[in-house]
Amino acid sequence: MKNLTKHLLLLFVAMFVVYSCTKENITTDVLSSDTEMVLTTTDDMAPVITFHESEVIPNNYIVVYKDEAFPTIEKRAIDKTNYKERKLELESKTQTLLKERRIATKKIKQSYVKTIKGVALELTDEEVELLRKDDRVAYIEQDQIIRVSMGGPPGGGGGGGGSTGQTTPWGITRVGGASSGAGAGLAWIIDSGIDMDHEDLNVHQTLSQSFLSGGGGSQSPDDQNGHGTHVAGTVAAIDNGVGVVGVAAGATVVSVRVLDRRGSGSNSGVIAGVDYVGANASSGDAANMSLGGGASSALDAAVSAASSACPFVLAAGNESQNANNVSPARVNGNNIYTVSSMTSSDSWSSFSNYGNPPVDYCAPGSSISSTYKSGGYATLSGTSMAAPHVCGILLLGNVSTDGNVSGDPDGNPDPIAHK
Repeated sequence: MKNLTKHLLLLFVAMFVVYSCTKENITTDVLSSDTEMVLTTTDDMAPVITFHESEVIPNNYIVVYKDEAFPTIEKRAIDKTNYKERKLELESKTQTLLKERRIATKKIKQSYVKTIKGVALELTDEEVELLRKDDRVAYIEQDQIIRVSMGGPPGGGGGGGGSTGQTTPWGITRVGGASSGAGAGLAWIIDSGIDMDHEDLNVHQTLSQSFLSGGGGSQSPDDQNGHGTHVAGTVAAIDNGVGVVGVAAGATVVSVRVLDRRGSGSNSGVIAGVDYVGANASSGDAANMSLGGGASSALDAAVSAASSACPFVLAAGNESQNANNVSPARVNGNNIYTVSSMTSSDSWSSFSNYGNPPVDYCAPGSSISSTYKSGGYATLSGTSMAAPHVCGILLLGNVSTDGNVSGDPDGNPDPIAHK
């Protein structure tokens, strides 16, 4: 009991979280100075820590331009062949705009041209007000922190080593079993990265990219946290006789890294990853976002636009609240799928967010075994684990259903996703 209390105190002091997953069924949301902590329990009676509100990044903003601003940068005409060139053009035009507003030259941290048209940069309060008066600016949103602390599961089985045999996780069986992902499209995993040389994953080395800044390996798409690798394994772990097997076994996964080894990132970085997928994905691909946090109009708009390139699968979140309060889970669209979580008995996972809309399907999310960083394997819980089941199904075709989850808090039981 002392160790558990100490662990919870450390989490309360040190963690700023918007991840849609749990480690030992521990779920956290973004923590700020005025955040309330609520302690509940999951189906397995393990603690769930829920934080509400979000932690803004002082003086950091996402400036979103109107679609008609800078006519030479036409979003519909942008693809992977001219994507980098258009980004540089937007950054140059932004510097010109700043000069016109008598604002000093700024370091542009991120730029977006395919999904939304905008940039992320540091601004003073006075500079924000000056830009808001410019006819080319649609709105300005303060950036937010994304941070998670992830370790291995109970018993230290979260990393290192390989496997002496292959098992089929219960979730894979429940959604219709593993099928060959050969010939399927790409799975774009917008997350903490992917273990680039995991023996159980087929990772696209060239397309994988990091959208983090700084040193310490942050520019590598390799996963130093574990979460993204776990998600990738549920989508597409190889049917090779070792470890686990994914829904679309052996399909190629792409690491779109937006969180560092500590699980830290920002909304501006996540949007950059979404923008990259929007410019590079094809219709046969699927993207997975097992993350989320406070409401963000810019993030919502980017996801909505990127879904025209390929389907986007979104974790509903783990705060036991209405998913309409969470971005990007609250985004709706014909090519967008928000996923809640259930247990192996088809019962509601008590940590899962709910609400129809935006939730479209329920999928296995409690005690899910999958690949992990450093060539390892781990068992984790959360809507983070539910979403990639649907992502794998979409790589193989359309989503069907097999019954409804029991105990859905909103009284409108979510259909259970199936191949």
